[in-house]
Amino acid sequence: MSMSISRYLHTRSMSFGLIKILIVLIFFSIIPFKSEGQFHDWCIADEQTPDDELVQALKWACENGANCTKIQENQPCYLPNTVKGHASYAFNSYYQNMKQKGADCYFNSAALLTARDPSHDVCKFEVIP
Repeated sequence: MSMSISRYLHTRSMSFGLIKILIVLIFFSIIPFKSEGQFHDWCIADEQTPDDELVQALKWACENGANCTKIQENQPCYLPNTVKGHASYAFNSYYQNMKQKGADCYFNSAALLTARDPSHDVCKFEVIP
């Protein structure tokens, strides 16, 4: 008799565990994974990439969909006047403008995605959901 009570309790606890798992799954399937204003990403230059490779990728980005006007002299994103700074802005501009068309943040291994907004001072890095 004690064996059947223990089996009953074991079966009941397994059922309760499955119910908890189902509730969690239902909860997460109802909540949207990406809502407005959350989970943005920016494409920036990889600090480990040599400057000569960044220059080539920067030129390509500016010629293929990035808006590079803000990294020109006397524009809000010109400073800091570094290859990495300008490449980061151009990579992000290209990525944001072209990601809906299937573009990625690769640039021949010169770039990476970050969840941290790289904007600084008056230089605002665009983000398009």
